[in-house]
Amino acid sequence: MEAFRTMESFMTVGTCSKQIIFKVNENVLTDCRFVNGCSGNLQAISKMSIGRNIDEIIEKFKDIKCRNNTSCPAQLASALRQYKTSKETMVAAAK
Repeated sequence: MEAFRTMESFMTVGTCSKQIIFKVNENVLTDCRFVNGCSGNLQAISKMSIGRNIDEIIEKFKDIKCRNNTSCPAQLASALRQYKTSKETMVAAAK
């Protein structure tokens, strides 16, 4: 059923992009779209991230700074951390 999950949504903080819409399947980022922000850079971040393990993305992007002590890649890392935490919480609750 994991393959049929709906897209996740994350409201960014402190960046030009306002929202990240993404999909994860078996711990791999399968779709990623940014709302607003620097189109070319955000397309590149998405294309470079799709197909990668979310733990790898989190580790590579978490400390990147642009403005307001964060960046669009760092916000993607935050979105994926939040996703991972909520999924772990759901699994624990189901036990």
